[in-house]
Amino acid sequence: MQSSNPVLNRSSAFAPGQGQAYPGAAPYGQPGQYGGPGVPGQQYQGAPANSRPMTLDDVIVKTSITLGVVIAGAAVAWNVIPDRLVSPVFIASALLGFALAMVLSFSRRINPALVLAYAAVEGAFLGIFSKFIAGYVGSSDVIVQAVLATMVTFALTLATYKYFAIKVTPRFTKMVVIGTMAFAGVLLINFVASLFGFHTGIGGFGAMGLLFAVLGVGLAVFNLILDFDMVEQGVRAGAPQQEAWRAAFGLTVTLVWLYINLLRILAILRGN
Repeated sequence: MQSSNPVLNRSSAFAPGQGQAYPGAAPYGQPGQYGGPGVPGQQYQGAPANSRPMTLDDVIVKTSITLGVVIAGAAVAWNVIPDRLVSPVFIASALLGFALAMVLSFSRRINPALVLAYAAVEGAFLGIFSKFIAGYVGSSDVIVQAVLATMVTFALTLATYKYFAIKVTPRFTKMVVIGTMAFAGVLLINFVASLFGFHTGIGGFGAMGLLFAVLGVGLAVFNLILDFDMVEQGVRAGAPQQEAWRAAFGLTVTLVWLYINLLRILAILRGN
């Protein structure tokens, strides 16, 4: 199956601006702030003069819009795509979604149109995948359970991050990003191999599939912590308002990854 959490190039997040620093904006990339795996932290001097700094409300609004597009795309794919086109659309959306995620991950300037395009494509993939899982277990209740489990996991991770004041160190970031890269690479290779009839069980519904789904949930939780830290640093550093779309993209990618793996776990546990 598709790797829904691509390699997030967090070293390029909140690229240096050209304007004056906002009062109280901490330099981005100082000790204790991450610059990505093996990459020194960048100095961020605040939003350009013609842009106001990003706020937490900006991130919430942009993330809500992006997730709304994902949900709309999933609903269309579930209800509209005819059976004869399910497999082609599933494969095309998986590969196109991964390609768009790579482009966005390594782009210095975030493109809102590409973020929404990614959300629509990923929504199509999720709609088909979710419908398949519902058919596999014989009930659509599993979809509701997976959505609720995703929301609860998100809330608990956020509460843990804030309550315990988790500090994201460069070493922690490097380990999570490398682990995510490796995991995503394995799933992508497995997905391509499955198109040629090679099945390893990684993307299946047996013991191996359950193991990798649990690993995927764990990595998703760690990536959520990185996402929370990225947002917090961006707001503190006075990142441009446009960068809220980058934060929305990162959160959407992680939540999609989390939902898919939780859905797989529920399907494996309930399947026959």
